[in-house]
Amino acid sequence: MKSLLTLLLLLLATPVLAALKVGEPAPDFSAQASLGGKVFQFQLSTALKQGPVVLYFYPAAFTPGCTVEAHNFAEAIDQYNNLGATVIGVSNDAIETLNKFSVSECRGKFAVAADVGKNIMKSYDAALGFMTPYANRTSYVIAPDGKIIYTYTDMNPDQHVANTLAALRQWAASKQR
Repeated sequence: MKSLLTLLLLLLATPVLAALKVGEPAPDFSAQASLGGKVFQFQLSTALKQGPVVLYFYPAAFTPGCTVEAHNFAEAIDQYNNLGATVIGVSNDAIETLNKFSVSECRGKFAVAADVGKNIMKSYDAALGFMTPYANRTSYVIAPDGKIIYTYTDMNPDQHVANTLAALRQWAASKQR
């Protein structure tokens, strides 16, 4: 019943704000995150010193679409690594839930961060309406200079990985010219 209610809320909720635009600065944030069930403090500005960051927001751990999306990112992690990119997922879930999700659905391949107060999703215009605790399914690619180079919003999880990889490849190719 809870899953049905969650799905209904997701279908009825509409995004309040549009996603941030390409070229805008990505808001820095720090959050508790889990990688392979181990909690650490993720800081965007620190991750950007290592290379680009793929920041993706998803509604809730262990829901069907979010599980598919996590599997897709996990299967593609070597491609992200080859492009020097860090992947981080963000949801409103508690860190205890994300510890389990990071092991089972993310397969220990990338981190997921807890945004219990919705502060991160609000700063990225990724909240799914006023009345829900959920994020809209939005992916960003952020260059090491902190600028957004790609954004994609679609509740269907199928194209987020392909689209963010394509954006990273295009960015990498532009750096080689």
